[in-house]
Amino acid sequence: MTTTAAPTAHRTEPGRADEGATLTGTAVLLRFALRRDRARLPVWVLGLGLLAIASANSVRTVYPTAADRASIAHGSDNPALLAMSGPAHYLADYSWGAMLSHRLLGLLAVLAGLMSVLIVTRHTRAEEEGGRAELVRSAAVGRHAQLAAALATAAVADLALGLLLAVGLPGLGIPGLTTGGALLYGAATAVGGLLFASVAAVAVQVTAHTRTASGLALAALGAAYALRAAGDAAENGLSWASPIGWLQRTYPFVDDRWWPLLPALALTVATAAAGFLLSTRRDLGAGLRATRPGPATGSPFLGTSLGLALRLHRGLIGGFAVALLLLGAMYGSLLGNADSMLKDVDQIREALARLGGHTLADSFAALTMLVVAVVGGVYAVLATLRPRAEESAGRAVPVLATGVSRSGWLGGHLAAALLGSTAVMLAAGVGFGLAGALSTGDAGVFLRLAGAALAFTPALWVTVGFAAAVYGWLPRATPLAWIVPAYAFVIGYLGPLLKLPSGLDGLSPFGRVPRLPAAAMDWTPLAALTLVAAALIALALAGFRRRDVE
Repeated sequence: MTTTAAPTAHRTEPGRADEGATLTGTAVLLRFALRRDRARLPVWVLGLGLLAIASANSVRTVYPTAADRASIAHGSDNPALLAMSGPAHYLADYSWGAMLSHRLLGLLAVLAGLMSVLIVTRHTRAEEEGGRAELVRSAAVGRHAQLAAALATAAVADLALGLLLAVGLPGLGIPGLTTGGALLYGAATAVGGLLFASVAAVAVQVTAHTRTASGLALAALGAAYALRAAGDAAENGLSWASPIGWLQRTYPFVDDRWWPLLPALALTVATAAAGFLLSTRRDLGAGLRATRPGPATGSPFLGTSLGLALRLHRGLIGGFAVALLLLGAMYGSLLGNADSMLKDVDQIREALARLGGHTLADSFAALTMLVVAVVGGVYAVLATLRPRAEESAGRAVPVLATGVSRSGWLGGHLAAALLGSTAVMLAAGVGFGLAGALSTGDAGVFLRLAGAALAFTPALWVTVGFAAAVYGWLPRATPLAWIVPAYAFVIGYLGPLLKLPSGLDGLSPFGRVPRLPAAAMDWTPLAALTLVAAALIALALAGFRRRDVE
């Protein structure tokens, strides 16, 4: 009788796999990733692209003459505003194109980096943490295919954004927005996204947790921005230590220098290669840094829904509290020089005058406080959507299988989000108040600015309630929760500068908050916002009780 030997699976030791086989299946995984993100990626690309195009159109409208642009260039030539925008070289000939590059190119590079970091962590570490990567790797998929597909997905998004900018900006017909400058502007933005995608490729190898990996990559992004800001403020060359500084020194629509993109591309390739190399030094599902074991016993409070939720949220609360403390301190440090910074910028003075206030510093504080509150709104959405991550990863079901009710489990997370929103705004108020008191020499400023920050807390509670209601009833539509902070930023911050109808601001919970310290305190809208937040949370709990849990 003839027998046939059973096929033997081909096995290779980690780090010694055939180089051609390590990328097997990359194209399939790329198509799958693009299909999964078929709604997410267009929103990112169109949102960032239209932001730049709309800003280009607005600077022509708001600053129509050379005298207007020269006036704002003169007002921008100080360390504080250079730290917020970019190098002073743009101010020499402040055309519409120079203004667009000076004020927006660095921000776009940061946002493209944020988009890329989230893409890479979503398609690598999140897949391993959820157990799906092991299932995929059991098929004919190479060791590096998943990381390569994630980087390729980020590259598709970044290149699409760069192409949109390269085509859209010259299409406005604005003098000075040349095709070559727009192509460089788009290329610099795309390279910024690619660079931080490669940083994320390294971060996902270090830790076994998605949020920690995202935090490490975003910390690198923040450090790059801080180095750029410090260097441009002091004009001492420190900006050359930051990749964002390299991108801004391409000077689109001014000098059109392409060569600063070369070190950025070289760093991108080197960092991505490091990510692939490090992936061979760890096990699937693990990180290079071992997870610390917890204590042998937990406190009784940890056995409650709120205690568990606070334990899970503590990293996010701490990170945003520190970030808002520093952001508030940065804006507060400008209050003492607000009059001198803006004395020659009539358009901004008029926009601030619409906010009221006895002094320009009060109006400036009221406007910038909104920016701080919107960042707090980002925290509110992230914290509220944490139950969605727990449910998708399968960790919610074991908890709900115990004596914990659905309302108790979700209520614990929402209570943590509400407490965290209050904590991060308190941190912002402390930073804003301390720096404002020091810069103005008025100790009474501290309490006024701290109170102005806390006044936005009910608006953050409404943001929590809206995100919770979406999650409770339509868990697959949770990206809609980002509408609230995005709308608040566009209408509340850019609206006064672009002279948009004031009625649009009232559609946002942030627009209902009294603009302290420029306006008088009014408790009625704050009470109304609190009631709206309570109603939305009740609606969210009712929806969660009625739907299936994944």
